[in-house]
Amino acid sequence: MLNVKTLSFSARWLAWASRQSSWLTTALLVTAALPVAAAEGWVEAAPPLPLALASEVTRGEELVEPGLQAEAATAVVRETPLLAEAGGVSAEVAQDPTALDAAAMPMFLVTDLETALGTDGRVDARAADLAQGIRVTDFSDVAPSDWAFQALSNLVDNYGCLVGYPDRTFQGQRSLTRFEFAAGLNACLDVIVGTLGSVSDDDLVAIRRLQEEFAAEMTTLRSRVDTLEAETATLRAQQFSTQTKLRGSAFMNAGVGFSSGNILAERNSTATFPGSVQFVPPRRVGGVPDVVTVTDDAQITTGALTWINMDTSFTGSDRLKLQLAAGAGTAPGNFYGSAGLFNTFGTPFTFQFPSANFDVVVRELSYMFPVGDSLTLEVGPRINWYSYFDNNRYTFFLTGANSFNSSGGTQVNTIDRGAGAIAVWDVADWLDVRVGYLAESNEFLPGLRPAGDPSVGLFGGTSTLTGQIGLRPLNNLNLRFLYTRSNLMPNGLGQIGGTAGEPIYGFADDGAGGRLTNAPADTFLVNFDWTPLQWLGLFGRYSYGSVALTSEATGTRIGDVNGQSFQLGVAFPDLFKQGALGTVSYLIPYDVTGGREFLVSGGGNGGTQQEVEVSYRYPINRNLAVMPSFYWIMNANNFSTNPDIFLFNLQGQISF
Repeated sequence: MLNVKTLSFSARWLAWASRQSSWLTTALLVTAALPVAAAEGWVEAAPPLPLALASEVTRGEELVEPGLQAEAATAVVRETPLLAEAGGVSAEVAQDPTALDAAAMPMFLVTDLETALGTDGRVDARAADLAQGIRVTDFSDVAPSDWAFQALSNLVDNYGCLVGYPDRTFQGQRSLTRFEFAAGLNACLDVIVGTLGSVSDDDLVAIRRLQEEFAAEMTTLRSRVDTLEAETATLRAQQFSTQTKLRGSAFMNAGVGFSSGNILAERNSTATFPGSVQFVPPRRVGGVPDVVTVTDDAQITTGALTWINMDTSFTGSDRLKLQLAAGAGTAPGNFYGSAGLFNTFGTPFTFQFPSANFDVVVRELSYMFPVGDSLTLEVGPRINWYSYFDNNRYTFFLTGANSFNSSGGTQVNTIDRGAGAIAVWDVADWLDVRVGYLAESNEFLPGLRPAGDPSVGLFGGTSTLTGQIGLRPLNNLNLRFLYTRSNLMPNGLGQIGGTAGEPIYGFADDGAGGRLTNAPADTFLVNFDWTPLQWLGLFGRYSYGSVALTSEATGTRIGDVNGQSFQLGVAFPDLFKQGALGTVSYLIPYDVTGGREFLVSGGGNGGTQQEVEVSYRYPINRNLAVMPSFYWIMNANNFSTNPDIFLFNLQGQISF
């Protein structure tokens, strides 16, 4: 089948042949061009014929029977003006193509393939006579400076197989039709074949020279192709180079809160630590927890947090992660909380930095690599526990329910970030198993952390062993079942709890102000998210935790502190805009079910704190988003007599 490649291919070969100043060279190359073009798929290979037989002509892609030759000739005339007179084809000729004479055929010397050949396959003498007196210099639109002038000169002057239009133009810039190409190529090949009997010795020498020259070129080309294929294979196998991706996020928060009355909080009444009294350990006064009354309302506060992530890969499947963090400011919710409840209720996850000077800390440092096809291992001195466990599509703090209490289980893990290892086994598309061990290494806490303290070490201090099974029975339903076994190290006063004390939500002692030793704890959690409709999602959590307390003075186990937490929410994906998300969440962060007498803070008067959170993330574009949030806190600090607290926050997110 003829196409543009065929035309370009033939033109280049004919042009090169004309420059050789030898009709035999032209014959050789034109003849060689056809099988090469057929092999490349540029033209359809056909059985060898005497160029074109008198009994068959070609129109389109079908062989036309002799009785339809007149119709084929008519199609040729009608399709291209190159086969018509400048003044048009007469009606007589259109009706009877056999009436065409030399004057009606300015481009080619033949009216059709049948009249071009004699019975012996040679060019008919009448057709050759049509070229008398036509030379390339007779064309008004052809100049010696044209790039194909020499080729055209050979074909017209030397072989006489092409002529121009009746107006003495060649129109070399005009597109060539399939019919024109077939007729022109056939005419030139006829002339070449008709003169093959007069091959001279010089021509034979030229043929041998060309064969040898092209043989060397083909050998060189084949060698180059082999080399190129080898280099390409090497590049494909070794295309990866060490690279580091830099990503950043900035969060700016403005918050305010107020209550409908005075708020009771279990704190050390002598504490003067500005801004974050929850960091000061609580105490007992007269054998009961010290309680303060918060009479004022929180003022409007602002804060900022920035993360810079540098992910480096050495093989393409591994990752060295370094995350730097800096920020300042705490949320208004911390103004009302008991000791040990810092950054809990009504506090957006990104409104968390207790520093006042934008101190830069290393928040994450770990190395992840695959082990086989389905197992991934991450090791490092500071791994983010929440990157692997207790995830939920509707409580991801950047897009969904975003407070500390709602974005993750309040009891499930005492380690936010720690030193150790986490393994992920992708068993199937619907099942994965995750196991991790981390020793506490929180970037915000002062002093040498347990994992880096020789007196405590990786296994002697606060640590957590976590296992999780993730199931996806449906494409729109995710279930997660977690178990954590924790070892809780007491603070300097011998109290268990605080920032690294879950599942205790507060602080505990021996019930009389005495010290405790390391306490083992067990926590169970189930977590789900479900999207029954494209615009509707449901999510929730339930956890139960128990801490075994041992008196340092007696070395005996004195009892347990037990508690549970609950969360249920509804989400609205793509609310008002693609990529937006609205969530409404109800939760109980810590319901004490046993051992309240051991709690120095967090137990309250037996009440149960409840929270309602409403958040909406609106993406302005790919890099900017705003996220207003509202928090309604009831029975704060587990005091049933506490009035309601209302907190508002507006967050701006920038990612790059």
